[in-house]
This record gives sequence, structure tokens and C-alpha cells, in this order.
Amino acid sequence: METEWIVSLLMIIGIDLILGGDNALIIAMASRSLSHDKRNKAIWIGTLLAVLMRITMTGAAVYLLTIPYLQFIGGLFLLYIGYNLLIEQKKESIRIKSSGSLWRAVQTIVIADLFMSLDNVIAVAGAAKGNMLLTAFGLMISVPIIIWGSKLIHAALTKFPFLLYGGSALLAFTGVK
Repeated sequence: METEWIVSLLMIIGIDLILGGDNALIIAMASRSLSHDKRNKAIWIGTLLAVLMRITMTGAAVYLLTIPYLQFIGGLFLLYIGYNLLIEQKKESIRIKSSGSLWRAVQTIVIADLFMSLDNVIAVAGAAKGNMLLTAFGLMISVPIIIWGSKLIHAALTKFPFLLYGGSALLAFTGVK
């Protein structure tokens, strides 16, 4: 593998981990009232659908970013996202109703992921540089990490808030590039 490909893959995974932490929380909240078996099914089905949806959305973004002025606007948007991560004082609370229904929980997971993934999709598309295989591979690695590693991510950001600066720098670097 080429070094540039590996660097881009690591950027995609890093971006997805930084911007996707909230999604893991939503998955946990949406499935918390389900039985153990149903909760596992909701997480697996929701994750699979979220990955497929993100790959599709990122594919569209990768294509759109080949248009010169849209690429510039996408870069500015990434700079804006990185800046907002640095200055953000407190997050708005998101209320997610827990459901006793497997399909209702899956629906909540997918819809929440759809609305919370726009910044992620644009950042990943920028890092992928038009390579859909790289995009799909990076998302397939990082989305499950987010889901099953959400407690670790939250604990790390709480204990080491400076990690947010690294994430913002990664977004800024991707936006400028």
C-alpha cells in the first residue's frame, strides 16, 4: 500500500472517531430499554444501516467535492467545524426516547445518525480524495469502533480535553488540504 493511502485511511478513521462520538451515545440511549438480545440486534442492525447510509452519503460528497468551487466550500466548512470544536463551551442536550421495540430503536439510531453525520461525511470525503474504496474501508473500520468504544472515547475526552485540539487540528488540516 502507498503511504498516502495509509495516511488518508488513518485520517478517515480519526475524523470518524472524533466526529462520531455522539452517535455512539444515541445508539446506547435508543436501545437502553430493550432486552439484552434485542439491544444487540438493534445495535448490529442500526450499525449496518448507518455504515451503508454513510458510505452512500460520503460517495455523493466525494463526487460533489470534485467540482472545484464546491471543494473550496467544503474545505471552508471543515475549517468552520474544526473551529467550532475548539470554541464549543457546552453541547446542546439531545433527548432520545428509549423504546421497547427493536425496530423503533433501529429507526431512532438510523435517523439520528443521518442528521448528525453531515459534518462527518464532508470531512471523510475530503480526506478520501475521491477514492470510494478508501472511504468505504475507513467507515467500515471506524463506525464499529465508535459504537463499541463509546465509553472509552467519552472517558478519554473527559480525562484529556486536549485531545479535542488534536481532532480540531486534523479537521483543519483536511480542510486546507
